[in-house]
Amino acid sequence: MDSRLRGNDVVEGFVVSDRRMKKTRYVAPSRNTVAAQVFARMPLAAWCEHAGLIEAREWPTIDALNAARSDGMRERFVAQTCELLADGLHYEQRIAERGEVATRERNWHDLFNALVWLRHAALKRALNARQVAGIACMGLKQRSRAQCALTHFDEAGVVVALRDLSLLPLWDAHDWHGLFWRERDAWMDGRIHVEVFGHALLEHALTPTQLLVGKALVVVGPWVSPPEAIASCAQAVADGDALRDPLDLRPLPLAGVPGWHPGNAREAFLRETACFRPVRAGRSYPRPLT
Repeated sequence: MDSRLRGNDVVEGFVVSDRRMKKTRYVAPSRNTVAAQVFARMPLAAWCEHAGLIEAREWPTIDALNAARSDGMRERFVAQTCELLADGLHYEQRIAERGEVATRERNWHDLFNALVWLRHAALKRALNARQVAGIACMGLKQRSRAQCALTHFDEAGVVVALRDLSLLPLWDAHDWHGLFWRERDAWMDGRIHVEVFGHALLEHALTPTQLLVGKALVVVGPWVSPPEAIASCAQAVADGDALRDPLDLRPLPLAGVPGWHPGNAREAFLRETACFRPVRAGRSYPRPLT
């Protein structure tokens, strides 16, 4: 994604700001105003291994981010400065050609982007390769539908490991009451598991009242684990078998996942809240990955 389009750019569908579904420019809270309990609630609680980078009073340095890389990780984080941008390279090209991930300091959006690189480098790498191939084909002025899908997933993506196929028709029909209430136990016993990948979703989670909506890729199998689901998505993206169009992505209102939003302890929340939209007439979803 072009450095000029990064930060608080609105990606349709990953957040619901009010009952009229009005899309607004999100402004993240300042670091010292985020309450400790925000980091203890999902989805941010799942990133506790990086608590020192997320929760410390002082912003982590670029050196601290690089020190957290795994052995053998080619990509490294570099401060996004005017001097860096003067090279004329697109953000994605710089990663592909130099292994440099331009990162704004003291910035939540870019910090969460760095954390996703640290945890899911293979999937990030697959997105980058596809974006660079798209730039080579389309140039810098236009974007294909595949490039839009890649960006949506990079910003707002979630990977769902689905062991119980009986849940899929509920999701297909946007039967949110069925998926999140009648099948509430499925979210707690491992029959369905969601892994947040999109760094904009993580940034928006700093404001607990936000109604987050993920853009999902789904991997099915009787014993599929979250790491296996991530690996399957990385391979499918790299092979061009996923994210060919924004319509490949399924919306998933994360506010419905038990424990992720305080409101979903009430059954009425799933019927009254703006993020639980009915399915559009004629809308269908592609088959999950296996």
